[in-house]
Amino acid sequence: MSKPAALPTATGTGTVLRLATAQALAGANSVVVYATGAVIGSRLAPDPALATLPISIFVVGMAACTLPAGRIARAYGRRTAFLAGTGSGVLVGLLAALAVVLSSFWLLCLATFFGGAYAAVVLSFRFAAADCVAPALRPRALSAVMAGGVFAGIIGPQLVSHTMDLWPAHAFAATFLAQAGVAVLSGVVLMGVRLPAPTGAEISGGRPLGTIARQPRFVTAVLCGVVSYLLMNFLMTAAPLAMHLCGHTQDDANLGLQWHVIAMYAPSFVTGRLIARFGAPGVVAAGLALTAVAALVGLSGLDLAHFWAFLVLLGLGWNFGFVGASAMVLDCHRPEERTRVQSLNDFVVFGTMAFGSFSSGGLLARYGWDVVLWVSFGPLAVAVAALTIAAAARPAPAAG
Repeated sequence: MSKPAALPTATGTGTVLRLATAQALAGANSVVVYATGAVIGSRLAPDPALATLPISIFVVGMAACTLPAGRIARAYGRRTAFLAGTGSGVLVGLLAALAVVLSSFWLLCLATFFGGAYAAVVLSFRFAAADCVAPALRPRALSAVMAGGVFAGIIGPQLVSHTMDLWPAHAFAATFLAQAGVAVLSGVVLMGVRLPAPTGAEISGGRPLGTIARQPRFVTAVLCGVVSYLLMNFLMTAAPLAMHLCGHTQDDANLGLQWHVIAMYAPSFVTGRLIARFGAPGVVAAGLALTAVAALVGLSGLDLAHFWAFLVLLGLGWNFGFVGASAMVLDCHRPEERTRVQSLNDFVVFGTMAFGSFSSGGLLARYGWDVVLWVSFGPLAVAVAALTIAAAARPAPAAG
């Protein structure tokens, strides 16, 4: 079996740090879209039910570009795929600014599609970090890169708050131009990344994807990743608009989103250690429980404190659920199968997210915030059942 070339320890550590830095900068792209997409959409959309469509298109972009990005990484290396994603990050900022100036809803949707493509590439940073270190350190490397998102949670909302009114005639246009500049800066950081080159075995493939995808552990990992990310996206897509409809200000929504994104990534400083100590399935279960508590908090009231507490708990739940599920995926493939299996995982996760994102805006417009929250308990129950079945099916340790 051909394995990826090992990187020296210092080079691997430096690459993980660069990827974490790039995650901090590039992650602001998603935060800007989520903070502004539904609000701008409500102003430009021909129908109020389409207000969250730009965010839904963002998720479609993530799903549509995950497999092509994986093919680029497999054929030319991950860094090439990262830089292609950076080009999409610059494009989303430029197109979205133009859409605001022209008051074009459909151009805004096109812009957010490229934003989704960028986000899909950025989320693959976590797997690239795992390639740089010894197997025992992979969960920590993966979570270290995710921890860079803490700074994305600060950069993104502050970018919105400090630039949204710089061009009074076209609110948020300057925000998107600034976001394009941050994407350029992230690309500069990524130029120095050193990653193992794809091997001949990796380029040619490995086992058939169908064989890999039928593994019970892979099915459980993907399902838990789907539920963790789907519900985070489903609920966060609707939250800023729900806050707006409840009379809270854009600054209130920006601050809530900032703490949400910080909560999404801050636990990553310890998630890898928690996975090493308690196992990935246990960490995933904790994430699902936190998401359920978030929904209950959201159902308990519409005050600003309720929205902020809901967003923080939702972020914590996403981190444990998604990082834990990602760590489970690392145990489901051989080295030469990594990009294909990781891309398949992300494609399924992001593709399912698109459904949740499309449905949240319509549910909020027609039935209200409470119904959006109640719907989330169904997928949670499915994920808990899958974890329980997987735990029961796990062979018991040999006696003696």
